[in-house]
Amino acid sequence: MGQKNNILILGDGLLSNSLRELKNIPYISRKKDNIDIRNVESYINYLDGIDIVINCIANTDTYSLNKELHWDINYKAVADLVDICNEKNIKLIHISTDYIYANSNEDAKETDIPVHHKSWYGYTKLIGDAYIELKSNNYLIIRTGHKPYPFPYENATISVIGNFDYVHNNAKLILKLIKNECTGIFNIGSEKKTIYQLAIKSVPDIKPVIGLPKKEMPNDISMDLTKLKTHLNYGKKDK
Repeated sequence: MGQKNNILILGDGLLSNSLRELKNIPYISRKKDNIDIRNVESYINYLDGIDIVINCIANTDTYSLNKELHWDINYKAVADLVDICNEKNIKLIHISTDYIYANSNEDAKETDIPVHHKSWYGYTKLIGDAYIELKSNNYLIIRTGHKPYPFPYENATISVIGNFDYVHNNAKLILKLIKNECTGIFNIGSEKKTIYQLAIKSVPDIKPVIGLPKKEMPNDISMDLTKLKTHLNYGKKDK
């Protein structure tokens, strides 16, 4: 990322904190600045002079039945942000989720048409992505799943497969994609594994659990990472 780029992060959650630990990027959030992503007027002035916005705000209450809140944050607010970024000539980096592939084929590619999981979270994240693809003039959509380090739970399932990784590793990949000026959609993560296989990397004595902690959880949210590996190895741009 060259000196010419003024970058702003929206949100102060797990990924935002990891990005800022790696690179001192300014951020705004509900807690610090009293912004509400659903209210454009609460944050629009912060975007003056900004070249790149990294949107880390989402309703991630995955199995909540509050469809209005999912709709307002994961779709409507994203649509508003796209329109503002177009007006101000800002590149939008949007953090999406591997959950939109939950009913798709395993090892889903960016070019596949994803079939969202049966949750309002998955559905609204998918249509948020679609609005960006349709309307944004300059964007990078990142589909990923990450966990805190060390793994914070007492046990981990061996029944969910994906490309999830610890958040600091995914944050490094995101910064590399931004530095390489990549655009379009990217699946990011590491080798395919179960949640248990990820967990034992930081908690060797963690207990494995067979089955799904919640019946709504998908078994397979694995993604094809060929595009990610190609671009990071050769520094190409995706136009």
